[in-house]
Amino acid sequence: MAKEKIKGGKRGFITAVSIIILLAVLIAGLNFMSLKNLLKTGSTYEKIEYENQLIPEKDENGYWYFTTDSDFKVMHLTDIHIGGGFLSKGVDRQALNAVALMVSREKPDLVIVTGDIAFPVPYTAGTFNNYSGIKAFGNLMENLGVYWDVTLGNHDSEAYSYFDREAVAAIYGSGEFEHCLFQPGPEDVDGYGNHIIKVKNSEGIITQAMILIDSQAYIEDNIIESIKGTYDNIHENQVEWYEAEIKRLNDENSKTIKAIQGDVNGGLFKDFGTVKTQAFFHIPLVEMDDAWNEFKENDYQNTEDFEYIEGLIGETGRQVCCGFGEDALFEKMLELKSTKAIHNGHDHVNSTTFRYKGITFSYGYSVDYFAYSDIDKLGSQRGCTMITLKPDTTFYIDKYNYYSDRYNLEGFNREEVTMQYEDVTYQVIPE
Repeated sequence: MAKEKIKGGKRGFITAVSIIILLAVLIAGLNFMSLKNLLKTGSTYEKIEYENQLIPEKDENGYWYFTTDSDFKVMHLTDIHIGGGFLSKGVDRQALNAVALMVSREKPDLVIVTGDIAFPVPYTAGTFNNYSGIKAFGNLMENLGVYWDVTLGNHDSEAYSYFDREAVAAIYGSGEFEHCLFQPGPEDVDGYGNHIIKVKNSEGIITQAMILIDSQAYIEDNIIESIKGTYDNIHENQVEWYEAEIKRLNDENSKTIKAIQGDVNGGLFKDFGTVKTQAFFHIPLVEMDDAWNEFKENDYQNTEDFEYIEGLIGETGRQVCCGFGEDALFEKMLELKSTKAIHNGHDHVNSTTFRYKGITFSYGYSVDYFAYSDIDKLGSQRGCTMITLKPDTTFYIDKYNYYSDRYNLEGFNREEVTMQYEDVTYQVIPE
């Protein structure tokens, strides 16, 4: 009798293991087919026809730069949230379609995504594989033929994902995607993807520069911290790197200007000595929260330091999900007087733009159809930001909702959604 029980126990164990293996094989097969279908979807969109597409080159420091005497158009996208699994294939196709439509309409010189391209949450996407979202998005951008770059978000490399942050950075920087300008950044600086893209005029003077920074993910890289949402901050040596790069940009311009006119502080190029920069990263700075709280405490009226421009704060509870610590980046920006605007994502239903102590803070519209409950059925938060960098060092920001008439483009379909806010261009949502 005892032997029969042991044999029965073994048979039960073998059966259970066999079922688990079969399920794993089945899920792997379903996920393979889902990715294959997403790649097929991305390949259906036509390559964008530019009248004169700008082609980037690399300078002596290894940074990419574009050359133009005209406006340079940057599209800011954020929080694409492609699950990449068999459970998310429907919303993943919607996300790819939204990106393709907006990029095709705007024809930007460069697309910058401030994080969370991938969202491989197993119980909703059906996969741990964060490469699938990366591959699906990269394939789309390559088929569109547009230059693009990315900063890493917290969901791009969750603790349970197949690929960690270093591996994700290696994928983006590997050359697998020909139009991707991502660079992993210096090895002695924390984070992955700290780098710069320059815009120069035909005389070689830097008119604008984009600084991409890894805003990290969680204070501790484990599942518990990701569930709790204890977000990290930009680290001290990244701020030191930022300061050094601003000074390097200024030195480069000073040498170029001096060679042209012999005088750095006057003449035609007096406004170019301090290079004007735009910063891009995923998680908002603590100062974004400080500024919004100052606005709220003043009964949603402007203050001496705060000027409301447009958009809304739609998050409930913790309205600005910044890092839980402190960093000195904003103070350094004020000191160096180079960075004129900060662009971030992370909070999917925030789209506000305001000016605080002279620096513009701009939440990007999210694309997300997946990460927030029923967000695929809502539309006020979905769209893109267009940043026009002028050759005279000035800039302006335009935000476009995905469901506006602007995107009634032939050959594209958009889903029916509920616009949860009547006016997405200028509205304050009190708590």
